[in-house]
Amino acid sequence: MLIDRIAVKQQSREILRTSRPSMITAGLIYTLLAMLISYLSLRLTGVSLETMNSIMQAASSGQSEAAMNLLARATPGPGESLIDLLLQLALSVVSVGFTIFTLNTIRRTGPVFANLLDGFGMMPRLLWLIILQYFFIALWSLLFVIPGIVAAYRYSMAVYIMIDHPELSAMDCIRESKRMTYGYKSQLFQLDLSFILWLLLSGMPVIGYAVQVYLTPYMETARALYYERIRGPENEWQPA
Repeated sequence: MLIDRIAVKQQSREILRTSRPSMITAGLIYTLLAMLISYLSLRLTGVSLETMNSIMQAASSGQSEAAMNLLARATPGPGESLIDLLLQLALSVVSVGFTIFTLNTIRRTGPVFANLLDGFGMMPRLLWLIILQYFFIALWSLLFVIPGIVAAYRYSMAVYIMIDHPELSAMDCIRESKRMTYGYKSQLFQLDLSFILWLLLSGMPVIGYAVQVYLTPYMETARALYYERIRGPENEWQPA
């Protein structure tokens, strides 16, 4: 079945305009959380510009041992790396909470901003699903870039399935995503590709953060609407 991408994006904008609580506000909260986690991660594991300049100067002057020592001191220790990993996992779980908020908004099933934390209630199984997804995508990527991209879209519905069917195991969700996306992977790719200009804007300094506040809920709503359509015509969003 061919899904009307233009209609989906129009519906996404309508949902963003009329949703209560506001999808834009939820996007702002999520963006601020992501910025905070990124800042903490950079503080923990990043190398300052001053240190990098010192390393480059030592290396260019032939002081390789001094450069290596500076690099070793700047490299985060096991404790810092572990905290950084936990921060990244927390961000992944919050992103699932944003997906839950989006689905509740589309389905008009009582969305609340607290949905952003709902992913923590299913955290062990959710993290296992994320690990399996990365593992399978990485395996396919070993063959070439394109198989890895195809695999990413093949398993892209797994999180939605786990949200709707918490009784399923992580592997069951991956298998069901593989079945569900059969014949739809190229359409999902085209959907993401249609946001390319927005994505480029979101990568710009300063203004990019403002773009992300709108783009994050916009893209998530469009993907969720695709999920609803792939599940079946009876799940298509209708205006209130």
